[in-house]
Amino acid sequence: MGNPAADNFFKLNRKDRWLFILAGVSLGVAAPILSYFGNPPNTGICISCFLENIAGALRLHENFRMQYARPEIIGLVLGSFFGAVRSGGFRATGGSSPLLKFFTGIFLIIGCAVFIGCPVKMLIKLSAGDFTALAGVAGIMAGVWLGLKFLEGGFRLGQPVAMPSANGLLVPGSMLALLLLVLFGAPFISGSVKGSAALHAPIWMSLVAGLAIGGLAQKTGFCITGGFSRLFLWGPKEVKGCPKSTGLLLAIGAFIISAFIANLLTGQFHPGIHGQPSSNEDYFWNAMGMVIVGFGSVLIRGCPLRQLILSGQGDTDAGAAVLGMIVGGALVNNWGIAGTPDGTPFGGKVAIIVGLIFFLSVGVAYRQRGMGIAPEYQAGLD
Repeated sequence: MGNPAADNFFKLNRKDRWLFILAGVSLGVAAPILSYFGNPPNTGICISCFLENIAGALRLHENFRMQYARPEIIGLVLGSFFGAVRSGGFRATGGSSPLLKFFTGIFLIIGCAVFIGCPVKMLIKLSAGDFTALAGVAGIMAGVWLGLKFLEGGFRLGQPVAMPSANGLLVPGSMLALLLLVLFGAPFISGSVKGSAALHAPIWMSLVAGLAIGGLAQKTGFCITGGFSRLFLWGPKEVKGCPKSTGLLLAIGAFIISAFIANLLTGQFHPGIHGQPSSNEDYFWNAMGMVIVGFGSVLIRGCPLRQLILSGQGDTDAGAAVLGMIVGGALVNNWGIAGTPDGTPFGGKVAIIVGLIFFLSVGVAYRQRGMGIAPEYQAGLD
């Protein structure tokens, strides 16, 4: 079947279309169920929040409310790894500006922290009736549009090359080691007794959900910002060098609809604006946080969820981004950057401005005029 994410939706057979739907539904159903059984409300699954929790569990920050080795993250990486090995898609690659992707990972988490959630959580919040998430949707769309403009103008970080297979095992192996440390109760792995990190579903349930979602996301190329990019690529005129498809839009649609139904059935749908859990009502900065998330995700070929999936299938550059996101998870807690229900702290506003300048500078510095979209990006956009 190949990679269905690289096919035009209207050319996909019925089995492949259902695979996209299943990928979206798995995430849309799992998130509310995990919240129902203990994960934070309006969250269920949040890549940025959970990476902050893992950073705390590894004692990279001292916020006692954000320390828990989230099995969902471990499951996502291992699910992608097992799926890639099973399908023959595991290939160790790297060399496409890994250090730059490391710093991009830091800024992705900064943007998410100001918004109080990653793109996945943004849609989960919306499906649960939290209309403050609409500011994030507007922001991420603006960021994706901006990133696509740079891609169309010739932005490229370099073509990844094949590497020894052992390199691709580093991130999956680290996640497996973390899981074993948690299961055997390693005393140096911290865990919160109160706060959002103390709210969690049973370990087995979280791990199984992560494994299932990770495997399906690897198979379909599921990516929130990748899906949103289709809205700008769809039309009578194609972006130069980039064909059109709607497979990921189908997956995102299935995700939102199934999450809405699951929230409704479990009594977790509470429409409104004020007083929503884990929401930043400072709408301008709320949106700006998602602008740099959308912008940066396009530049490095995938949202925070996608970086985890890519790292599981052997992409060491994505692994560098994952490490950057973990470091970012430590920084936002150590430096007081994260947004709160009361608004965005001064440090968060400064960090967003710095992040936007960083991505604009990278976009200009790595732009080759007249080159169109680079081949290594087309597979993530077609």
